Amino acid sequence: MIMRELTMGNRRFDTLQVQTLASPQMLTNRLKRLEADGMIERRAYSVKPRRYEYHLAAKGEAFASVLLALRAWGETWCKEPGEGIAVHQIHTACGREVGLSGTVCEGCGEPFTVDEVRGELSAAFAREREDRSTAARQDAETRRT
Repeated sequence: MIMRELTMGNRRFDTLQVQTLASPQMLTNRLKRLEADGMIERRAYSVKPRRYEYHLAAKGEAFASVLLALRAWGETWCKEPGEGIAVHQIHTACGREVGLSGTVCEGCGEPFTVDEVRGELSAAFAREREDRSTAARQDAETRRT
């Protein structure tokens, strides 16, 4: 899920935590492991306080084909009847959806990499993600008061 979130552009700890529903300790441990394995890179975006963003390393970008395969499997086997695709992956070179068949765009027939694709969330998935963010903000506010 962390790798999925990174490919979707979520780079910061707080948004990764909200969208993966991981505890802070679990997320910290997994991020450290992914960094040690060369899948991700940590980059400082704030000095005081010290804060980091997480980016896919070359090894992590190469893992994108695995994520796409998992996405295709999930879209095929883990959906309720009539439930649409959660994230439409658009090939930036041709503007069409890449489909579910791997790393060759079904729209134009050209191979693509993760940085040549942008995700467009379905309305239902966007709502689900926003609901998680809202619940996390409310929880944080409740803890402050």
